Amino acid sequence: MFDPGGLASALATHGHVARVVIAAHDGSSPRETGAAMLVWEGGQSGTIGGGALEWEAAADARAMLAAGGGSRVRRVPLGPALGQCCGGAVTLLTEVYAAVPVAEAGVMARSTDGRAMPLAVKRLLDRARAQGVMPEPQLVQGWFIEPVAAPARDLWIWGAGHVGRALVGVLAPLPGLRITWVDVAADRFPGTIPDGVTALPAVDAARLVAHAPRDAEHLVLTYSHALDLDLCHRLLGHGFARAGVIGSATKWARFRSRLAALGHAPAAIARIDCPIGDPTLGKHPQAIAIGVAQAVLSHTVLPLMKETAL
Repeated sequence: MFDPGGLASALATHGHVARVVIAAHDGSSPRETGAAMLVWEGGQSGTIGGGALEWEAAADARAMLAAGGGSRVRRVPLGPALGQCCGGAVTLLTEVYAAVPVAEAGVMARSTDGRAMPLAVKRLLDRARAQGVMPEPQLVQGWFIEPVAAPARDLWIWGAGHVGRALVGVLAPLPGLRITWVDVAADRFPGTIPDGVTALPAVDAARLVAHAPRDAEHLVLTYSHALDLDLCHRLLGHGFARAGVIGSATKWARFRSRLAALGHAPAAIARIDCPIGDPTLGKHPQAIAIGVAQAVLSHTVLPLMKETAL
């Protein structure tokens, strides 16, 4: 998907940025059609995969930046050209941007060879405009079309300690998530907040539950068991799509008792998952983050991490 926010952020820092996207592929490909990366002098973000493919594409993009811009489509046979074992061929579209282009009906559509917009593309745009049906990324008669990325899920992460930082580091680069990160003081956050993440310091952090969308997902990872309990209490009264709390089975047994004393029914309390993570991965913050992130990505009930010592 075309990510205008990511492009805007890169442009604000680097001025001119090249975007490389897999416009099509035949046979095996290291990434799917629509996978993209941004490239600037001395750096890049995102990935189109493939090792040698990505390295060569980034070098080509930097050459275009040095030459002053432009757009280029090229077909790369992975085996003959790069010595890779995939056996397929990838069509890459590389474009240099100085500003974020304007999308039509939530779709980025542009000619790759100068020809007029074909009827097939007009129909796809009409369908997006009239019915809200977004097309898949695809190359159609010399035009490349792709939907504009829009976060589909609100994820609130409560706590900027070791596990919270590791979890944000894992999840922030992924598309489709709008992450709100909460803690009790600004100095608890790292100096640099990843793109697409909103950091909200608040002395009385639990009061921010009232501002969360009722279909948001929540991961409670704070430094304080008292704050964790207050967050669970407020979330049960506010509403949520999914919620999980880090901790041990013993901690959750105490929380269940205290939440029941606060008037919450057992069925409601059972909607909150605790502990969270994957016990087979260990208790290192990054290991916990990987297990929790896997659950977030799979949309499944958060797997239990039994007897996590916190």
